[in-house]
Amino acid sequence: MSAEENKAMVLQRLRSGGRRLKSGWLPILQTAVAACVAWFLAVLLLGIDRPTFAPIAAVIALGLAVGERTRRAIELTLAVAIGVAMADLLLSVVGVGALQAGLFVVLAMAVAVVLGGGDLGVKEAAISAMIMMFTFQPPAAGFPIDRFLEALIGGGTALLINALLPVNPERMVEEAAFPVFAESAAVLEEVAAALDDGDAGRAQRAYVKAREIDARVAGLKEAVTAGRETARLAPARRKSLGHMDLYTGAADQIDLTVRDVRALARAALSVVQPGAEDPVPERLPAAIRGLAGATEALAAYLQAPGHPPDETRRLALEAAGEASTLLEEHEDLASNLGVNALVDQIHSSAVDLIGGTGVDRAEALQALEEATGRASW
Repeated sequence: MSAEENKAMVLQRLRSGGRRLKSGWLPILQTAVAACVAWFLAVLLLGIDRPTFAPIAAVIALGLAVGERTRRAIELTLAVAIGVAMADLLLSVVGVGALQAGLFVVLAMAVAVVLGGGDLGVKEAAISAMIMMFTFQPPAAGFPIDRFLEALIGGGTALLINALLPVNPERMVEEAAFPVFAESAAVLEEVAAALDDGDAGRAQRAYVKAREIDARVAGLKEAVTAGRETARLAPARRKSLGHMDLYTGAADQIDLTVRDVRALARAALSVVQPGAEDPVPERLPAAIRGLAGATEALAAYLQAPGHPPDETRRLALEAAGEASTLLEEHEDLASNLGVNALVDQIHSSAVDLIGGTGVDRAEALQALEEATGRASW
């Protein structure tokens, strides 16, 4: 590699790092402020000269609570304190060692489960216990309440900073939504290409990819819920509430569109059979590519509240029209169960994509019937 290429690569990495820093400066600021405030509060409230676990607890709790719903953030904060208390109690009884480490984890997680902690809170209790075990000396005598109080101060500070310097809910939701739409559109393009080539293996791979998108939908719904709560509770983010309401209204429809992609990929498998002699008519992959375009248009509409939804509706109805025209032009396909199932799924996908723009299902079905002469269900 030449000196010029090395220089270009270094500059590219520096620019990429600068962009990441620009988008990630708020969490850095939050963490720094939380650690400082937790330190001073511990000194002020507990009279400790050099507080140790208050800033640590603040950093741990804030790192996990940013972007979470209020209930979950409080759960994480209490989990940190539980881990500290359990570690201090056990350190005073059994000391430090390999077996003690396992015992610490079991007991801290068990207590968190009994108190109703979620998966993340239970794990955080174990992490806090381990940090205590390997960072601090066993107490001289009795149960040192100061460390437990420090953990509460640190966790409470994290919650306060998270409320006063909240994450950008719009960016959080968009980062969760982007892969859902991008991967859905990519699968639809892959299915269309498989139909073009008559490639059953490619259709099977597209179906596998479609199933993997499901896991992202749950993350998107959680981000939408947390983003709306952040916009509602944090004055600095109140202006994002309307945008969050738009995503909230579309969340269930997005879930349906992802299921449609999976169902459509599965239906394509019955059309693209190994050794089939007759090629798939062009209108069928064209209709599926139209759904991919409608999916991208829906993403653009949700990302920019001022973006008109007409493009999503137009592309979805055109895709449904292509599929219907296929059956009109090829009478021999009217009795092909695989093709009919795929056409019906294209119609259902079009209805759900239109629903993502805020149109109720009855109106979307009427628009479909007007565009194709056939209704979906």
